[in-house]
Formats: sequence, C-alpha cells, structure tokens
Amino acid sequence: MQLLSPAGQNLVNDLSNRYNLSNDAVIHMIISVNNGGGTMAQFNSPELGGSGQWMQGGMTMVGDMFNYGLKMTVDNLCTEISNALATTQILLPPPRGSRSSNQWWPAELGIPFSSGAQNNIRYAIFPQRLAIEINRQITVYDTLNHNIGGISQQQGGDTSLTFSSQFGTISVSSLPIVSGSDNIRPAPPTNFAQSFEQDYANPVSVEPVPSIQNTESSDAVIKLIEKLAQLHEMGALTDDEFNSKKSELLSRL
Repeated sequence: MQLLSPAGQNLVNDLSNRYNLSNDAVIHMIISVNNGGGTMAQFNSPELGGSGQWMQGGMTMVGDMFNYGLKMTVDNLCTEISNALATTQILLPPPRGSRSSNQWWPAELGIPFSSGAQNNIRYAIFPQRLAIEINRQITVYDTLNHNIGGISQQQGGDTSLTFSSQFGTISVSSLPIVSGSDNIRPAPPTNFAQSFEQDYANPVSVEPVPSIQNTESSDAVIKLIEKLAQLHEMGALTDDEFNSKKSELLSRL
C-alpha cells in the first residue's frame, strides 16, 4: 500500500469523522480517485454500497442505484478527495529499493495516476506526462490534452503502443517526446509507387540500352505493370496511383 503523507493522514482522519467511514474505506477511495487522475474513480467498498463509479461533474453510480443519499455521499467524498489531490501531496512513494518500490520512472514526475506492465513494457501515467519503459530504456511523452485511460501493446512482434483517450484510441508515437529515445515509433510505411519507380530507374543491365524499343526493356516494363496491377488488387495502391504509374510505364514502351 502507498504511504500517506502527514497531510494525507490528516485528510483521512477528517473525512472518516465527517462521513462516518473507516480509515480503510477513505484510503481506498483516495487511491481510487488518484488512479483515475483526480477526475474519476472505480471503487469497491462495502461501506459505500460495493462496486461503483464516480466521474467529476456529477456522474455517480453505486450498487444500490436508487439510493440517492448514498450517491450524494460518494459524489461529495470523491469531490473533496479530488480537490485535495490537486493541491496537496496526499500519497508518498515507497522508498526506492524497498520491496514495494517499483519506481522506474524519473523521480521528478512524482506519483503516477496509474501504472502497469505488459510483456517487456512498463508504463506510468502522470499529469500531462506518460512514461514508457521498453527494455530498460525510458521515454517520457507530453500527453497534451489527452485524458489517458489505459495503455495497450500491438499484438505480434510490433512494439507499437496505443492508449485510450476521450478522443478515441491514439498511438503513443503521435505524442511529443519530452525526454529519452524514440524507441517505439514504427517504421514509415512503404511507398509502393516510389519503390517501383526506383526499381525501373535502376534496371539490371550490362550496358545502357540505346533504344527504348529494345525487346528486353519492353518485357521488363510489362512485368512491372503486372506487379503494379497485383498491388492495386491487394489494395496497396489507390486507383489514382495505379493509373498514374501505369500510364508512365506505358509511355516508355
């Protein structure tokens, strides 16, 4: 369990007395709101009706859905916790090197809203920052105006990452890098039309062909058009790209 700062312990005692809740229930809600970035929480507290959700702005769900008094209690409690987290250090990180410490991110980032790991990748979410560790290499990103809800890794050998945001599913590689190396950005897509142009511009021959009507040169162009058509059928080329490149190759016959 994360440690409470002196201010955090005072907050727990105060909320426990005013809301008639145990210290453990209040601490559970503090951690839930903290993990939700201070604006939302998913919790499971028997003293607050079991499983429930809270979102800043008035959306509150509790196990007893028609218990409006309980909803108001949860909303008021989470709102107070959210305000306290925004102005005061409530939770302290465990000491580095201790068994409970897992703070691989830069110390200046403070306490993350959420952290996790998948395969060889670890992540931690902070206010306006996202830290990613891949094979012990740490990169810190600026999260801009995204409210990050979770990180997922592309299946297979690709290490590209995405995160859920209020704008949908976003690629981590689209975020500006604050520090560290760019170790997850995927290779740029292949430009098939340009590739064909480069292949044709450098044909394999012993010496320059003096005439464009040369049979060997004509055969090479026809083969390139056939391959171009195959890529078009596969969807690798648009209609415009296919027609433009085909016309260019046909003009060389």
